[in-house]
Amino acid sequence: MTPAQRDAVNIADLFWLFFIFSALQPLLRQRLLERLRARKLGQIERRRGSRVIALVHRQETMRLLGFPLMRYIDIHDSEEVLRAIHLTDDDVPLDIILHTPGGLVLAAVQIARAIRDHKAKVTVFVPHYAMSGGTLIALAADEIVMCRHSVLGPVDPQIGQSPAASLLKVIEQKPIAEIDDQTLILADVGRKAIVQVRNVAHELLDRRLPEAAALRIAETLATGTWTHDYPISAAEAAQLGLPVSTAMPEEILQLMDLYPQPMRAQGGNVEYLPVPRQKPSGKA
Repeated sequence: MTPAQRDAVNIADLFWLFFIFSALQPLLRQRLLERLRARKLGQIERRRGSRVIALVHRQETMRLLGFPLMRYIDIHDSEEVLRAIHLTDDDVPLDIILHTPGGLVLAAVQIARAIRDHKAKVTVFVPHYAMSGGTLIALAADEIVMCRHSVLGPVDPQIGQSPAASLLKVIEQKPIAEIDDQTLILADVGRKAIVQVRNVAHELLDRRLPEAAALRIAETLATGTWTHDYPISAAEAAQLGLPVSTAMPEEILQLMDLYPQPMRAQGGNVEYLPVPRQKPSGKA
């Protein structure tokens, strides 16, 4: 083999090594993040004497080549959460960390009922947002801990691309003869969905709040009072009558740092030095 051929082979080897490393790098990074998360979860559990369950849905760079995946509450989540609660003694508190846009009503209701039935204290932490099905889960907690600017959301059902409450408005305001069959069918499904979700919300709240308050909150959240993406702040949630606190532990926020969004090729839109900043003290 001539020197030129050896050089060509070496360059080809380097190319393939680079390609393999680039392909595996997102997977290796994900494994490291998972280990760091497990360590932080263990630290929180030891300090609080609780079972900590993180239900966090973010885009993450996962799998081969690092394609970003968007996640939401699904049946797999409900199976995992129910399994974690089953493995927890009745006298051990539950700490649920929620960061989710929502998801399947079936899965959210299963999780919420399991939380409601746990005998020890259940605390739900919402560092940033828990919308729709996430809010439904939060309703089952003894205490909801939010940052001052964290948000919950309405739990009104969505039928296809339309809010169920809006479909009902259509059949209330237009003559039946002017409404197509598909809209009538969707409105019928929407009416049933609103009743079902309102009853579930009332069922979850009734164990921890007075009957009148539970009914009022369930009605407000489930019947289309706001648009589905309306952000309910910690202050507004407390005004509604939900058991809200804003004493968010720093370690919960530190855990959220271990669930990064994928880096885009053009870089992020927000940049800052990720260190605490205090006002400089005056000179002596």
